[in-house]
Amino acid sequence: MAISVYPVTENFAAEIGDLDLARPLDPADLAAIKAAFATYAVLIFPDQQLTQEQHLAFAARFGPLELTIAVHRKDAPLRVRKEFADVSNLNHKDKVWREDSRTRQFQLANRIWHTDSSFKRLPALASLLYARTIPPVGGHTEFADERAAYDALPEAMKRRLEGLVAEHSIFNSRGRLGFSNFSEEERQSLPPVPQALVRVIAESGRKSLYLASHAGRIFGMPEAEGRALIDQLIEHATRRQFVYTHRWRVNDLVMWDDRCTMHRGTAFDDLRFRRDVQRATVSDVANTRGGLNQASLAA
Repeated sequence: MAISVYPVTENFAAEIGDLDLARPLDPADLAAIKAAFATYAVLIFPDQQLTQEQHLAFAARFGPLELTIAVHRKDAPLRVRKEFADVSNLNHKDKVWREDSRTRQFQLANRIWHTDSSFKRLPALASLLYARTIPPVGGHTEFADERAAYDALPEAMKRRLEGLVAEHSIFNSRGRLGFSNFSEEERQSLPPVPQALVRVIAESGRKSLYLASHAGRIFGMPEAEGRALIDQLIEHATRRQFVYTHRWRVNDLVMWDDRCTMHRGTAFDDLRFRRDVQRATVSDVANTRGGLNQASLAA
């Protein structure tokens, strides 16, 4: 039986049915998933009974897997395999973290709009987040369609954005919440990178904004002006008409296109309820600026 596709809206977010990701994937089903991904950018696979190995194997069908940036931090041992970003509220002993946990302080930035791994020279193509335990209230994930947001911009703004490049850094997003407790070793392991402010998605040919709380200055602009423009665009792209809110169920796997969506987690009582969600992330094929480097941009 062919997979079923149930759109949430005409062009953004869809549920995928008649598919068991724990079984070997038929080539026709994989092709159908990729086609749906190109159209909807966010895919929801309900009621998937997956081991960590099956989760990673499915993600690897879309490209090379990233390693978590937690390998650069020395504050706590990893709880899960290094191929996962552990965005749970659990420590390495599988207990709910404490209020003063450094990991908690670091991960609170996941509640502001961002795009996974835009702070890496090779940014993310796709993220696949799997829910093993969810809180009874709160802890949703919101997704913003940056393709639709770009389409809705005035023509004058589209012309203004042509060729602009922003500097992305993980320390920008954490700094927005006042978290700057990083060692020099951590800072050197994740240097800032340039990314285009507008990009074209190869599979659809659609233009998309490429925004994140990781974005700081815009090259060639005064710093305050560049930050104001980024904030203006994020506010535009996260208007309700561009946003889908996912209310998690246990064993949901949600896959999204990091090239053309932003997302954020919503609040929940993270000192009381367990939320065990693990993300596999697939690398894109190149930096959005190709061969340009930071030195040439700054020159």
